[in-house]
Amino acid sequence: LFEPQSICVIGASDKKNKIGYKIMENIKSGGYLGKVYPINPNLEEILGYKVYKNISDINEIDEIDIAVIAVPEPLVLNALKTCPSKKIKYVLVITSGFSEIGKNKEEKDLVDFAHQHNIRILGPNIFGHFVNKSNINASFASSNIPKGNVALISQSGALGSALIGETGEENIGLSAIVPLGNKCDIDESDLIEYLQNDDSTKVILIYMEGVKNGEKLIPLLKETTMKKPVIIIKSGRSKKGAQAAASHTGSLSGSDEIFQSIMNQTGVHRPENVVQALQWAKFLANTPMPKGENTLIITNGGGVGVMAADACEKYGVQLYDNYRSLEEAFAPYVPEFGSVKNPIDVTGSVGIEGYEKCIEAAVKHPDIHAILCLGCEHALFQEEALKSTIEKVHNLYGHIKPIQYVFYGGKSVKSAARYLKSKGIPMYFDVYDAISCLGELFRTYRHQQIRHTFESDDSVGIEINYPAISDILRGVQNDHRQFLLANESRGLMEAAGISMPKSFVAKTVDEAIHYFKKIGTTVVMKIVSKDIVHKSDAGGVRLNIENEQELMNAWEVIMLNARKYSPQAVIRGIEICEQINLDTEAIIGGRRDSNYGPMLMFGSGGIYVEILKDVAFRSNTFSKAEIHNMLKETKLYPLLLGVRGMGPKDIDSIIDVILRVALILKHFKQISDIEINPLVIYEKNSGVKAVDARILIK
Repeated sequence: LFEPQSICVIGASDKKNKIGYKIMENIKSGGYLGKVYPINPNLEEILGYKVYKNISDINEIDEIDIAVIAVPEPLVLNALKTCPSKKIKYVLVITSGFSEIGKNKEEKDLVDFAHQHNIRILGPNIFGHFVNKSNINASFASSNIPKGNVALISQSGALGSALIGETGEENIGLSAIVPLGNKCDIDESDLIEYLQNDDSTKVILIYMEGVKNGEKLIPLLKETTMKKPVIIIKSGRSKKGAQAAASHTGSLSGSDEIFQSIMNQTGVHRPENVVQALQWAKFLANTPMPKGENTLIITNGGGVGVMAADACEKYGVQLYDNYRSLEEAFAPYVPEFGSVKNPIDVTGSVGIEGYEKCIEAAVKHPDIHAILCLGCEHALFQEEALKSTIEKVHNLYGHIKPIQYVFYGGKSVKSAARYLKSKGIPMYFDVYDAISCLGELFRTYRHQQIRHTFESDDSVGIEINYPAISDILRGVQNDHRQFLLANESRGLMEAAGISMPKSFVAKTVDEAIHYFKKIGTTVVMKIVSKDIVHKSDAGGVRLNIENEQELMNAWEVIMLNARKYSPQAVIRGIEICEQINLDTEAIIGGRRDSNYGPMLMFGSGGIYVEILKDVAFRSNTFSKAEIHNMLKETKLYPLLLGVRGMGPKDIDSIIDVILRVALILKHFKQISDIEINPLVIYEKNSGVKAVDARILIK
């Protein structure tokens, strides 16, 4: 697909207003040196290429690497059926009008035939593809694609085509452009698998509307981001956006919260918009990796320096703060009324030439790893001096350490900035844009430095009674249920080593009194019925039962409410459960997502879970460090560290419970959902209690 030696175009045309002509024109003007075979039963020659009536008429070659199909939708399948005669490996289906408008069967017919003949399909509903190192532009997009080291993958053909123009405007060179269209076969995972080892690609930029095989994508992203940055623009963040994405390409956007958590876990960069994505791509592709995280700001104005410091905090950029070292390095170049604290303020008395010595000193300083050069226009600034000095400085030092430039001013400053940007120098018009890019560079640095610590298996040594869990699940399946009753969930939790309050199921009031005495403290009473899943909604829960009379009264009320809520319900009894002392409440979950496979969840628990929506997710992991990172993404986490005189909570026990849930998901594929809510978290070294557990099976 990326290095074809031969290509045929089914639907090639000599009419300039046809897609088949534009594809042929781009192949020729792009300088492709391989064999080209246009297919059209009514023509003899196109742009100097001999035209063949059918693929089978090509006698000079036995195998063709790629076929491009650009014929009307009703003719696509027949065109595909001609491809096996030349052992074609990849087919680009340009034609639209398939699953994106509801023609799922027609699209499936293409895939079925292709797979029967070892053919992979890219598309349908695409504009073609471009590969720089092969000089191939088999598309009807622009013929003037800037060449460079950013690979662009796009699920949207129109946006992908537009991005080609945007990259040209931003002076971003491309190593490859591959639209995915409907993703009926080849998807982003297949392309990433190749591009991660492609030396001509330094950054992979993806526009995505939906994920069809998340389980395959996640490990690939983990592997790829250790080698080069991956940037994903993912639409469908909102409910309306997800609906629009589904109607556009037939893909489901999926939960954006889950997607964002997976991006955090895999080290992928996720920008807010296209402009930010292009800025990040350009900077990450052309900037040396820092050797540490200390940044120095050099400025001629205090205000812009303060703005930069704010932006650094926002984007996670660490400022170097060793004052003695800074004074020693920069005092010779800063006026007495300036500042050698970070930001270094050279004041307005220094022209652009004065920056050169400070930048040189920063480059030589072993503990400074990135430099941000800021300036505000004043009388000493000259356009030509700004251009020549920055160009000279960056050519000397830009390959050694990350250096960025932001200069505010009028017409002459903006003119100089545009000139420097055209030379590939990281010049920005706003400090937040610059530091946003720098923050992503440091994020890549951190990810590649510590990622290996997040791949450890910390579940070794955790004891779980797997046979007992198997017995419980077998009983549920034999009863033809898709959920566990309260006592079954409790049994599973106990087998997994997850602590719950003492509990018994009573079938009579006398049994209830017996168990109340056995527990010996305040209890909670809950209805037990396979026909009543949401106990509170049915009025089947009573709290704070402290004596026998309260217990007998509660028994009558619960039974009455349950029969009124579901007259046909089979009631197995009432659970008598130890009421525990409440503390910080969390929710822990495990689910088998249709896109991403087994997922873990952690967040703020209790009765307001759905209102607070304070949760984070991870693809199933057995790494304590990765689980701890998941905890950090929630608003609950600061409370776990201890606030307002309250001591820190038992984070180790939380992680232990999540690891046990992860192991259950791994070993029991029939379990689709586990929800522990609330998990009551006590102070450090005091443990946790799973108050309730809801478990569903397929």
